[in-house]
Amino acid sequence: MKKILSLLLVIALATGIMVGCSNEKNTNSVPKTDVDNKTNETNETGNENVAKEIILTHAKGEIKLYDVAKKVVVFDMGILDTIDVIAPELELAVPTSNIPSSLSKYEKAKSAGTLFEPDMEAIFNFEPDLIIIGGRQADYYDELSKIAPTIYVELNADTYMEDFKLNTTNVAKALGKEDEAKSYIDGIDKEIENIKALAKKSDKNALIIMTNDGKISAYGKGSRYGLIHDVLEITTADDAIEVSNHGQEASYEYIAQVNPDILFVVDRTVIAGGSAKASDTLNNDLVNGINANKNDKIVYLDPEAWYLASGGINTLNLMLSEVKSVLE
Repeated sequence: MKKILSLLLVIALATGIMVGCSNEKNTNSVPKTDVDNKTNETNETGNENVAKEIILTHAKGEIKLYDVAKKVVVFDMGILDTIDVIAPELELAVPTSNIPSSLSKYEKAKSAGTLFEPDMEAIFNFEPDLIIIGGRQADYYDELSKIAPTIYVELNADTYMEDFKLNTTNVAKALGKEDEAKSYIDGIDKEIENIKALAKKSDKNALIIMTNDGKISAYGKGSRYGLIHDVLEITTADDAIEVSNHGQEASYEYIAQVNPDILFVVDRTVIAGGSAKASDTLNNDLVNGINANKNDKIVYLDPEAWYLASGGINTLNLMLSEVKSVLE
């Protein structure tokens, strides 16, 4: 009888061991798809770590992101200015040799090439979540899009504020900073209304010129600096200025003939280099005799903000303050 009981005990133990091994083997061999499906089910029921699809529409089409971007390549200086305001913690790659002085801290960032020639290898190795380009890099759009989702930003003279808001909103969505961006946009809209009210009360007209190492160009409505007339509604001193990206060729005689009450000056020499700064170029009897000079209304605008990094949150606020100051 004892032998029979011992034999039954051995059989029971062996069976238990076999069942245990079988269960362990089945547990370890659950297909990955099943695990993924369970994870997805959990995510759908409220897991806070679920990635949110972000759709961005821009001038060259539409892109999708599946999480907020943390590593970004930025070629547009206006956008870099905006990122500096709403998301300074980002890991960035930029054209380090073409950075405005106001953003000089980004000269130490990862280099992405130059404004006119992206370094494809460096960008690929950076492994960005998002690439942002402007007009100077437009020809590289398709190639860059193979590395990471790429958005193209533009700032047209006739749709300046619409483009600014679209660009800012797209970047904010991509970085998970929509509330911050909306707050800044609302503040800018309010300031524009304040300036328009001042312009409406003023009887002063204005002329915008750009000097470039001794040469002078005039800009009016619909031009790259047309924000002053088109958005802020400051009266033009000359309604017949030809719309051109490089402006209408002008002279001392022209400025004297137009005789503006306010003269806005963008000095490109500060950015591009040269020997003749705007203050030297305009220091002559003809310009000294205009109303703007007599009333101390010759305004030298920040050339980096107006020429190099236009369209950023900080730069637009600076541009507005410069115009406002001459109306107060």
